[in-house]
Amino acid sequence: MAHIFSTDTGSPTISPVEPDFVARNSIVRKIWGDPELVLLVFAGSAAEFALNRAVDWLFFTGKIPDDPIGRLFSTVRYAQEIVFADKEAAGRTLDRINSIHGAVERERGQTIPDWAFRDVLYMLIDYSERAHRMLYGALSAAEREELYAVFRRVGEGLKIKELPEDYAQWRTDRQAHLTRDIVFSKHTALLYARYRKQLGEWRYQILLQVQGQLVPERVRRLLRLRRSGVFSALVEGYGYLVVPGLRPLVRRLLVQPRYWGEVDKFDRSVSVRV
Repeated sequence: MAHIFSTDTGSPTISPVEPDFVARNSIVRKIWGDPELVLLVFAGSAAEFALNRAVDWLFFTGKIPDDPIGRLFSTVRYAQEIVFADKEAAGRTLDRINSIHGAVERERGQTIPDWAFRDVLYMLIDYSERAHRMLYGALSAAEREELYAVFRRVGEGLKIKELPEDYAQWRTDRQAHLTRDIVFSKHTALLYARYRKQLGEWRYQILLQVQGQLVPERVRRLLRLRRSGVFSALVEGYGYLVVPGLRPLVRRLLVQPRYWGEVDKFDRSVSVRV
């Protein structure tokens, strides 16, 4: 961080400002500073993680099954504390997350598998890309490489092992994880029942529609999600809405009123433009 120290002449010198963890003009900041994209990332992740073979860890702590929407906002706060921070502050956040994971492992007397950590990281990468494509169009090749490079550094900070070197290798490994690590289980059904109870029926149906448009085919098939042509057209148009106040209104259709303020805080568009 910037600080002042004395020189031999007694004149103060200002040290360089600590560099950002993610560049100010990065596509990652654009995605994670856009409330609609963040909601899409977690809509997709909510579907896939319900199928993950390590989902029983969620039920051990009880925190996500008890309040999945509230835990979503907590996760977003952690993610934004990394993406929009300097390297030193991002490192502290990563250390804090490692400490939380370690405490859960000690309480259970087991170690969270490395493949499960990779699965979660891979979800954030994949659904960041899928969310952007859904609302604004596909990322360029350079943006995809940048997206993966940033999250690879996040993974390294979380001490995740055996991360692929680049986007192409990651894409191959992502498919292998999808084939190997997801299955419909009793935990899947329990977690979806909780989504339904917490969101209410009509918001839950919107969630299913969004997930049907967003998730990979294997996830869609296991959850029996469907794609709607009408809903797809609405989503495509939504990405180009410019009517003042309309996009925040649509956001509020997706989550309960008690979370509206939290969703508004996702907006980091000013930070993205700096």
